[in-house]
Amino acid sequence: MPSVNPPRGMRDFLPADKARRERVLAVIRDRYRAHGFDEIETPVVEDYERLHAGIGGDNEKLAFNVLRRGLDADAIRDAAGDPAALSDLGLRYDLTVPLARFYATNRAQLPSVFRAIQIAPVWRAERPQKGRYRQFVQCDIDIIGDATPRAEVELLTASLDVLDALGLEGGTIRINDRRALDAMLAVFGFADADRAGVLITIDKLDKVGAEGVVAELRGRGADEPAVAALEAFLTRPQTREYLPFGEAQIRKALPAGVPDDVVAHLVGIGEAVAAARGETDVPLRFDPFLVRGMGYYTGTIYELAHPSVSYSLGGGGRYDGMIGRFLGQDVPAVGFSIGFERIVDLVGAAEDAASAAVVLIADRDVPLAELATHKAFFVSQGARVRLEQRTKNLKGLLERSAADGYTSFATVSAGAESSALETRPLG
Repeated sequence: MPSVNPPRGMRDFLPADKARRERVLAVIRDRYRAHGFDEIETPVVEDYERLHAGIGGDNEKLAFNVLRRGLDADAIRDAAGDPAALSDLGLRYDLTVPLARFYATNRAQLPSVFRAIQIAPVWRAERPQKGRYRQFVQCDIDIIGDATPRAEVELLTASLDVLDALGLEGGTIRINDRRALDAMLAVFGFADADRAGVLITIDKLDKVGAEGVVAELRGRGADEPAVAALEAFLTRPQTREYLPFGEAQIRKALPAGVPDDVVAHLVGIGEAVAAARGETDVPLRFDPFLVRGMGYYTGTIYELAHPSVSYSLGGGGRYDGMIGRFLGQDVPAVGFSIGFERIVDLVGAAEDAASAAVVLIADRDVPLAELATHKAFFVSQGARVRLEQRTKNLKGLLERSAADGYTSFATVSAGAESSALETRPLG
């Protein structure tokens, strides 16, 4: 007998869960639109060649590919060693690759600086485990066509605004710049050809610590003087005084020799975000070893953190080289992706106080026409309404209704006037 469970790594959502997800999505959409972003939609599938063009990083390995139509058994056997011959389409594994294709396709109809919202499911052939799913929703905002720090400032302020609107106080954004990382590795003495591999190891710093990073680099045969310089920097004595985001914080976290223009770029972003939020201590924190594994980042990178969890709630950065691959010319681009599945778990399930949700519990002898009239009355008052027939287990009925997000109930007898029905709170 076939299983009745969803496919591994995928989920069903009960009504209360679905309602909570939609409330969170509504807040995200509202705040992003308030900041001047426009929502677009792209197909769930893209061409195989595009999904595997080397711009998706390790995610390309996790793509669900679609078998070419019309292949018979012999053709499948002949192409068994060539995935490109077997597949011509694939499910999108993120929203950045579709956005790049979308912009290349529709550029003539878009403004010179295009601010996009994408909220949609993506699919990855992950190994299912707690917190990792094969289907999940991404919430992305991107700005294409603006090479200035203004784009980063707009993304950061909009994303912090979302956190505020969801009631997630205390959130911060860790920020760095790939140019600062590259300059820092140059100061330590790592050769150009070795830096990509070194960054892969440094990206593990939060998990393995300084000792683990140094040990792995030495185990890989990295240049010893460069490793020793990195080790000395990681283990240097540091004072514990608090510094707000700005030049002093950034300079303290970096070795001498990082170019002034990179530091000034980050400082300027912080000053603008602080001005937008009316704060002297902006919720940005410079992290010189923030890497973000995607190789297509070319400048500013950032991750969204919250004190209630140890993992990031989103992130992004500047990827000026990606869209140019479709157009044959440079197009500046920068994006921010909120980890919706992680954020929605932090948001309370309380019903919107502005919207009543009423269960009408009717006696068996109430005529159908009266029930329809009562429901129409409460709907016209702006309420969400469910009709239920009274059962022997009234307590169980009320508990189930409360679990589904209903906030009040009224009992209905034959001949009652709608305006006279008394609603009482659930729970």
